[in-house]
Amino acid sequence: MDPIKKAVWCIESRFASDLSLDEIAEVSGVSRFHLCRAFGVATGRSIMRYVRERRLSEAARQLAEGAPDILSVALDWGYGSHEAFTRAFREQFGITPEELRARGDLSSLKLAEPLSMHSETSITLPEPRFVTGKPVLIAGYGGRFSYENTSGIPSLWQRIAPHFGHIPGQVGYIAYGVSYNCDDHGNFDYIAGAEVSDFTDLPAEFERTRVPEQSYAVFEHRGHVTGIKQTYEAIFRGWLPKSGRKPADGPTLERMDERFNGATGNGVIEIWLALKD
Repeated sequence: MDPIKKAVWCIESRFASDLSLDEIAEVSGVSRFHLCRAFGVATGRSIMRYVRERRLSEAARQLAEGAPDILSVALDWGYGSHEAFTRAFREQFGITPEELRARGDLSSLKLAEPLSMHSETSITLPEPRFVTGKPVLIAGYGGRFSYENTSGIPSLWQRIAPHFGHIPGQVGYIAYGVSYNCDDHGNFDYIAGAEVSDFTDLPAEFERTRVPEQSYAVFEHRGHVTGIKQTYEAIFRGWLPKSGRKPADGPTLERMDERFNGATGNGVIEIWLALKD
């Protein structure tokens, strides 16, 4: 079964109480790493951010209904003090709990509603091919991103384009997008670049990462690059749960050869998903 559906059920049935990422992952039947990545790909936010948003949204409903004691509301939804609750509430909604209670109107707030536990992935993937990837060195422009905000990734490709084919030590003409160093909060590093023979003569502003030898399932995303999220969602919500395979805590590669047109954004992008042996 789709681990995202299991996670949403767990959260929606228990988010009023203490709930840790480890507990949600255990109910979902996958590792913390897998759950954080799959949930982020499917929903565009980190799993614990969703828990926080749901708690604050339910707190907001209570305040709009005139809850007499703000501290009690804060304690009910997992905040140890009035100050911590007010800080989180203002960050989420742009107003204080006192202001909302006085206003009694939720219409201007963007509340987090429960995610559907019945949604299905929109595409069916062909079976991947399985390969053992050699160790590679990847260099290019990079940054730190979150599942809530990946808008800076296209600019990395724009910046690397003039260098492609002239990167010191470049090996071949395959472009690589590498996602790595994922954390529990839905943050990850991303490099847009190429394989290089060594890191010696690279420009100082280039990011570098070593990708170890690894077993991969290789999927093909076909069409425009803007639809790649749906392919990732089908991998994590469809193929992986049915396959019985386990993802490894390693980098995910997006590999683009001559079948992809960088000028139009159309073509074939291979997604190399690291697997446990």
